[in-house]
Amino acid sequence: MTKTGEPQYRRWLDVAAPSDYLRNIADSPTGKGYKTFAKSLLKIEPGTVVVDLGCGAGVDLPGYAQAVGPTGKVIGIDHDQNLLDDADKRTSHLPTVSVTTADIHRLPLAAGSVDRIHIDRVLQHVQSPATVLSEAARTLHSEGQIVCVEPDWATLVIDHPDVAFSDSYTQHVVDQVIRNATIGRALPRMLGEAGFSVDTIVPVTAQWTDAVEADQVLGFRDVCKHAVANGALPAARTRNWIEDLMVGPFFSSLSLFIVTAHVSKV
Repeated sequence: MTKTGEPQYRRWLDVAAPSDYLRNIADSPTGKGYKTFAKSLLKIEPGTVVVDLGCGAGVDLPGYAQAVGPTGKVIGIDHDQNLLDDADKRTSHLPTVSVTTADIHRLPLAAGSVDRIHIDRVLQHVQSPATVLSEAARTLHSEGQIVCVEPDWATLVIDHPDVAFSDSYTQHVVDQVIRNATIGRALPRMLGEAGFSVDTIVPVTAQWTDAVEADQVLGFRDVCKHAVANGALPAARTRNWIEDLMVGPFFSSLSLFIVTAHVSKV
């Protein structure tokens, strides 16, 4: 289901230092692992033009700059100027990197001008993933390749004796928090509809055994605060659930899907 309006979770990110949130994910063991793998799937060569759609604070841009070498080009595009300011500071010493403020539904790029496109956990939030993917297909040249990484929030599990409440929390995230919460499972189909041929589909399971670390990435305390304030979750039961998670043994997991594709020649 596609939500209307701005999802609660994105509003929380805007309030609570989104660059720190993005950095927490990138610096986590799971983040480092899947990002390294996704970069390898891009098969970046010297001289390549790489575009990172929804680049945020630019955590991936330096690695791409190293891969493309002095003759390549790395372009980060995002609509959030505050995040792009962070990205600009991170990459100001890299002459092959530029960051651009733009709506990724309408890319300021010429048709067939790009070699590689990277999208990491961005389609879950955009108004129209299909439009973004169609724009990506337009800008890639005939030998171009795209790598997308997206979660499927319906796979979120959080261990707690109150299993029913944990399930209710996950359903709340799917229904009310993330705009395109099940985009991970839809990626192969949507890439095909946008004019791509899918090459690989790789599921990755992120897991946490530390509640504080998980909260930095998943933000379940902040999600619960908003849910209780909006009457979506019961206050006392939610409070007990959160308190138990933070003091007891903890386990949570979430599946992401890494999908690579190339522009279809048909």
